[in-house]
Amino acid sequence: MKVLVVGSGGREHAIAKTLSNSSELFSFMSKKNPGIASLSEFHIGSETDPNEVVEYATEVGVDYAVIGPEAPLAEGVADALEDVGIFTFGPRKDVARLEFDKAWAREFMRKYSIRGYPEFVVCESVEEIENALRQIGEAAIKPSGLTGGKGVKVMGEHLNNAEEVLEYSSKLLSAGHKVVVEEKLEGEEFTIQAFCDGTNLAFSPAVQDHKRAYEGDTGPNTGGMGSYSDANHLLPFLTQEEYDEACKIMKDVVKNAKNETNTPYRGVLYGQFMLTAEGVYVVEFNVRFGDPEALNILPIMRTDFSYVLQECAEGKLGDIDFEHKATVCKYLVPKGYPDNPVADSPVYVGDVGDTLLFFASVYEKDGVIYTTRSRAVGVVGIADTLEEAEKKAERAIGNIRGELYHRKDIGTKELINKRVEHVKALKDLRGR
Repeated sequence: MKVLVVGSGGREHAIAKTLSNSSELFSFMSKKNPGIASLSEFHIGSETDPNEVVEYATEVGVDYAVIGPEAPLAEGVADALEDVGIFTFGPRKDVARLEFDKAWAREFMRKYSIRGYPEFVVCESVEEIENALRQIGEAAIKPSGLTGGKGVKVMGEHLNNAEEVLEYSSKLLSAGHKVVVEEKLEGEEFTIQAFCDGTNLAFSPAVQDHKRAYEGDTGPNTGGMGSYSDANHLLPFLTQEEYDEACKIMKDVVKNAKNETNTPYRGVLYGQFMLTAEGVYVVEFNVRFGDPEALNILPIMRTDFSYVLQECAEGKLGDIDFEHKATVCKYLVPKGYPDNPVADSPVYVGDVGDTLLFFASVYEKDGVIYTTRSRAVGVVGIADTLEEAEKKAERAIGNIRGELYHRKDIGTKELINKRVEHVKALKDLRGR
């Protein structure tokens, strides 16, 4: 079967690598990703232009399409592909609002009494934000629209006082966003990604991402510096009951999204959750694979991805099998990232053994890979234990040279134990 992958990052390289085992692969990229290019026939163009994507897809005669990033979904690329008869693994625009309109997503959860949302107020003026802060107290400030995963600011972490909140919120309002002011949640974040055919959901192992740029969870937010998953498909701080609670929320979202929009949700639903002393809360939903989280789950997926696409197209999605392996993903980024990254710097990849390598925001010139201003290379160690997987990733990184930086602490016993102790302390405080 012929499959088109839309997107040009590390996530899309992982998608392409997974599909290339059993499909004839085509890709539509905004810039040439050398990893994806080596696996597919490709076209360079605007990923957010529905007409251009459809023109290429019909020209090469693909049967299915998989959309990697959120921006094409927000622009209706899935709608355009499906309107010409190409099954697309990625939701249509009206249900993709779950990600690109955070105000809508929160109000949708409240309307259908879907558990797990914090107290929140949707604001369209500075005065409304001031009133919301008086009502909620310490809060998280969220732009309603897409900001590349870097728009959320939390009081006490990124914003020190109400004055800074109002200054930041004013910028968001000026940029055309509504502002969602919501209760600050205390706990540990985790992600579950579900494959959906419009009715049925098949869940992947839980993953924990690391947004902060520097070790010890310090520095500015990024698109994600790395992530890990455990061999039992849970996380060291997460119980089966808590995992199941999050899955139940996602099932309710898919069911009620169809009720609300009259459109079945088909593609990946990414649930980002916070495990608190009071239980599981929803941080946000994304309508595509996570990046880096896709790099953890796709390499251990036993079920043929091409077969999953066929099942989703027929509305007959069954269970998806994943290996019981631990994974640790670490992103190599240009020095100075995210504030002042070193661009156009060469990257030299040596022997990485059986560790997986995924190219992200890089370009190739005269056979040499160069950095841009974003994440460059994702490295994934896979083993029976987290400790072994982390060591594999570090060994491979030792054979990659360039003006690069990575978080050495991701996946280490020390950092994971801090997360476990954090959850234990919160539960002890509440007597759970």
